[in-house]
Amino acid sequence: MTCDSAASARPGTADLAPAEELPSRAAAEAYIGGVCFKQGPPTLIGAELEWLTAEMPKSAPTGAAGPRPAPTALAAALGPYAPRSIAPHSPALPLPAGSRVTVEPGGQIELSSAPFEDADDLCERLGADVDFLDRLLESRSIRRLSGAADPKRRPHRVLCSPRYRAMERVFDGIGPFGKLMMCSTAATQVSVDAGGDAREVAARWRALYTIGPALVAAFACSPTLRGAPAGDWASQRMRAWLRLDRTRTQPPVCDWTDPVSGYSRWALDVPLLCVRRPGADAEWTAPSGATFGEWLSGALDEDLGRRPGIDDLDYHLTTLFPPVRPVGHLEIRYLDAQPGPDWRVPVWTIEALLSAPRVIEEATAVATPVAGRWRDAARDGLADPGLRGAAVELLALAEAHARTPDAARDLARTVRRCRDARTPDCAVATAHRTAAVRAAR
Repeated sequence: MTCDSAASARPGTADLAPAEELPSRAAAEAYIGGVCFKQGPPTLIGAELEWLTAEMPKSAPTGAAGPRPAPTALAAALGPYAPRSIAPHSPALPLPAGSRVTVEPGGQIELSSAPFEDADDLCERLGADVDFLDRLLESRSIRRLSGAADPKRRPHRVLCSPRYRAMERVFDGIGPFGKLMMCSTAATQVSVDAGGDAREVAARWRALYTIGPALVAAFACSPTLRGAPAGDWASQRMRAWLRLDRTRTQPPVCDWTDPVSGYSRWALDVPLLCVRRPGADAEWTAPSGATFGEWLSGALDEDLGRRPGIDDLDYHLTTLFPPVRPVGHLEIRYLDAQPGPDWRVPVWTIEALLSAPRVIEEATAVATPVAGRWRDAARDGLADPGLRGAAVELLALAEAHARTPDAARDLARTVRRCRDARTPDCAVATAHRTAAVRAAR
């Protein structure tokens, strides 16, 4: 999952004069509901693909671990497509098929697709941009690494922005997982429209959270993460996300009857990660444990000298990392980066499972017995019989509602893999929990 390098270069970050102050907490909650859950017919789907990177020649053996590329090397390779976070004067052009490039703190590279009306078109266009990206990177002997967690290199931040300095400082005060997430993990994300009305938004939101643990188990392929505390986990990437800061990664969604109002209240009660300040060398800090709601109420007047504006709230929302994040549309952020072209399978899975109200209802019912079992899914993956059974049923349901023969074929292959309790065939994903998997069979 990304930690949002694009947010550090968003409009308003350079000019930090606050916008008009928010008049009340009620106004802030209404604003969050409006911008995070935009309603309209759910027709679009997109994806974000993230990879670890290394400087190494094309002839280097598979499994080699070269050094992280410096931002200057990435900027030289990407040319006019480089994001402004590493090349401030870059035009930051989209790639030929419409995807945009961002770079994460540890040198991970990410492609964010344009939105499309069907997953097949999305996969074709995004796949073309992946190939184009490879040619750009190869010009400077930079390679994408197939893996959701770095098994060989210690976490090291190569981007030095106030945002990432603040993140590292806050997360380091909690434990080792923040830096690991920032620098040594990669995800496959799928984005979908929130829904046409409040009822549909609630159904899609509930479904995406309910099916989450089963899909984490189905696509877990990061058993090794250098620098992580000892432990045998199917998804070290998801382990890192669950542990880095529970206040901003684990909202109490099971307590919400309405996701819009529930998320809006929760967002204001999450502690501030940082408060932006002018100047490239400024340290972005915030009073320890203070929430955005407290800033809004005036409790931080003495510490910060001003009340927050809408720009401050917009920025605060980028520092929240729940498994499904509303940003106008819904970002599904809980899946490991998949090997090779297999990133298409989660895209087809989500498209199929949200294809119609009755399918959403059936998927929710299938996954309800394992809902909320995020930690078990990250730790045990398909070795857990309940999670494996739910994963198989969900993927079979997705296969039955796939739009194209290609999608149905790959989903059928994934059903067989999950039924056999096999992890995705990833270069860095060695067989994990061997004894448990054999016992599960």
